[in-house]
Amino acid sequence: MNHKLLIYLVFGAVLVLALVFDLGLLSKKNTAITLKKALVQTIFWVVLALGFGGFIWWQNGPQDALQYVSAYLLEWSLSIDNIFVFIIIFSFFKVKENNYSRVLLLGILMAIIFRILFIALGSELVARFEWIMYIFGIFLVFTGVKMFASGDEEEFNPSENWAFKLMKKFMRTTHAEPRGRFIIVKNGKAYFTTLSMVVVMLGLIDLVFAVDSIPAVFSIIPDPKKKLLIYSSNIFAVLGLRSLFFLLHGAASRFDFLQQGIAIVLVFIGVKMLVTEWVHIPIWVSLLMIVVCITGSIIFSIYHKRKGIPQDDDK
Repeated sequence: MNHKLLIYLVFGAVLVLALVFDLGLLSKKNTAITLKKALVQTIFWVVLALGFGGFIWWQNGPQDALQYVSAYLLEWSLSIDNIFVFIIIFSFFKVKENNYSRVLLLGILMAIIFRILFIALGSELVARFEWIMYIFGIFLVFTGVKMFASGDEEEFNPSENWAFKLMKKFMRTTHAEPRGRFIIVKNGKAYFTTLSMVVVMLGLIDLVFAVDSIPAVFSIIPDPKKKLLIYSSNIFAVLGLRSLFFLLHGAASRFDFLQQGIAIVLVFIGVKMLVTEWVHIPIWVSLLMIVVCITGSIIFSIYHKRKGIPQDDDK
């Protein structure tokens, strides 16, 4: 059997079995996900992703495994930023908690399809035009600087978002109580409920985030022939979003400086792309930078919040 085909088959089999296990045993239809269950699911997906990294090490060696783990952690870290927007979307459409899991899953599966297409396009561009890496680098530096400077000033507003306006224009929608349904038939006409709108919006909004994250992954894995490493790291990171959403749902407001941590990572990755022809930055340095920036920004956010509690109490 072809070596590359074997890895694809193992990845596909692991993914299918993991989804069946997650949805069949760890999750139940129309039930709210508890913090404990979310923690178990998050650990499950992280261990599975790292376990697949171990399989890549066994098959392809440490270099590919390190690239995969670095790309996975980068995508996983950048995906945290998605969660803040997802929370706002669920709140805006007044989705009930017992529908969260199902809606998130469908939205994430749609996002995965978009990402696969985006990665295929990006790989083709990188293979044909090497100079496009510099365009990616400039874009990431610009995005990182803008993100660092903007802070929380630009709050996401679903009603003003292009995805929401697109749905209102091309979809026949209703704001009637969905009762767990995605489509309601009234007077012989089918209407998309708010649950359907949330699914579509999650997929489209994630595509916007992918515009930042996928070019960043090409800095970690610049060889377009290693598409499997990019596909697998992206898919595992995005699938872990669902459980991570429930884990961070109540704590999202505590991470005030996470955006700055992500911004620094984007700037670093962008600079790495721009200087790669003259300066070789090892994969382990990128991995360390991602871990330090994201972990550091979360710890600093928690410290900053705790330090501010006594001041609030005194007022």
